[in-house]
Amino acid sequence: MLWYILNLCVILVFIILFLIARQTNKRWSKINDYLGMVTNTVNSVRYGNLSTKIDELNHPTYQNVTDSINRMVETLNDREKMIVEYQTELMRQNKLLESVINSLSDGILIINDKYNILRVTPQVGIWFGVKGHEIIGKNIFDYIQISDDTPIEKVKGKDIFITHTPTNNFVMNTIKLSLDDDNKRRYVLLIKDVTKEREIETLKEDFVATLTHDLKVPIVAESNIINFLLDGKFGEITEKQQFALLNMKNSNQELVELVQIILETYKIKETGIKLLKENILLNKFISDIVESMQPIANNSGITIYFTPSRSIKVTADPMQLERVIKNLISNAISHSNTKDRIDITTGEIPGYITISVIDYGQGIPAEELKLIFNKYYSAAKKFRKIGTGLGLYLSQQIVKSHGGEITVESEENVKTEFCVKLPL
Repeated sequence: MLWYILNLCVILVFIILFLIARQTNKRWSKINDYLGMVTNTVNSVRYGNLSTKIDELNHPTYQNVTDSINRMVETLNDREKMIVEYQTELMRQNKLLESVINSLSDGILIINDKYNILRVTPQVGIWFGVKGHEIIGKNIFDYIQISDDTPIEKVKGKDIFITHTPTNNFVMNTIKLSLDDDNKRRYVLLIKDVTKEREIETLKEDFVATLTHDLKVPIVAESNIINFLLDGKFGEITEKQQFALLNMKNSNQELVELVQIILETYKIKETGIKLLKENILLNKFISDIVESMQPIANNSGITIYFTPSRSIKVTADPMQLERVIKNLISNAISHSNTKDRIDITTGEIPGYITISVIDYGQGIPAEELKLIFNKYYSAAKKFRKIGTGLGLYLSQQIVKSHGGEITVESEENVKTEFCVKLPL
C-alpha cells in the first residue's frame, strides 16, 4: 500500500512538472515572438521605414513597452518630416542665393591659403576666359596681377590687371572668410569692372577742364576792364558807379578763383602736385597773406587777427602754401555769419609746425565733418554762396604732398578750427 502511494506521488510530481514546463515553454515562445516583432520594428526604423509599428497586444506585460516604442517611432517620423521640410527650404534658399550671386555684374571668387581657386561666379569665368568648372584648382595669379606689392590677403580697393581682359579697368577687395568648423584659411575676392565709371569720370573732368579754361579768358578780360574803369582810364566815374564796379570786381575775383581751383584740381590728377620748395619765414609769410585778405574780410564786417608764435622757418612751396591758407581764410569769411573775428595762430607740436584758422560762425555739423574734404562736397550751397567743393579737397592734396595733414574741429554755432600741420 505504501509503495503504491509513493508511486502515485511520483507520478503526480512528474505530471505537475510537465505541466509547469509546458506552460513555461509557451511563455518563452510568446516572449520570443514579441522580441522578434521588436527586432523587426527596430531594423525597419534603422533602414528608414518610419511607418512601421508593433501590433497592439492585449497583454499588460508588453503593452507599456509596445506603446513606448510606437510613440518613439511616431516622434522620429514627425522629426523626419520636419527635417525634410527644412532641407527643402534650405535648398530653395541656397538656389535663390546662388541665382542672385551669379546674376551680379561684379565677380566673386573664393581661394584658399595657397591661392588656389575654389569657386567662382560666371562673370569671373568670362573675364578670365575660362569656363567655371575648368578654373577650379588653378592659381589665381595665373589670371590677375595686382597693381602694387600688396599681399592679396590685404588688398582693399586696389587696381588689378586681368590677362584675358587687358582693355578693362578692374578694382579688387579681399575679405577673409571665417569658418567655425574649419581651421583652413579662405578668402573671398570681390572684383569690379570700373571701366565705364572711369571713362565717364575722365570725360567729365576733361569737359570741365576745357570749359573752365575757356571761361578763364573772358573772366580775366572782364577783370582788366573793371580795373581800367576804376582807375579812370575811360573817364571819371561817380561814387555810385565806383561802388557798383567794386562789387563787380569782388564777384569777378571769386569767379577767377573758382576757375583756377578747378584747373588746379584737374592738373593734380593729370600730373600730380609739383612742389618748388623754399625756406619760408612763416610769421612774415602769413602776415602778408592776412594783409591781402583783410579788404575782403572788411566787406563782411570781419577783422582777421594773426597771433604769431616764435620765429619759425618752414620748407614749403610758397605759392601752394599761400593757396591753402587763403582758401581756409576765404572759407572762414564765407561761413562766419556773425560780424565776429577770425583768428590765425601758428605753433609747434613734436615734428610739426601748425597753422590754425579759427572762425566763430555757424560751425559744421558732426555728420559732415568727415565729408568736407571729399571732392566736390560743398556746404556753400546751404548758404546760397558760390562754391565748388574743390577748395578743401585741393588744400588737403597740397598739404599731403608736403608730408603734412589738415585737421578740423567744430562746434555748431560756437567755432570751427582748421589746423594745417607741416613737418619741420
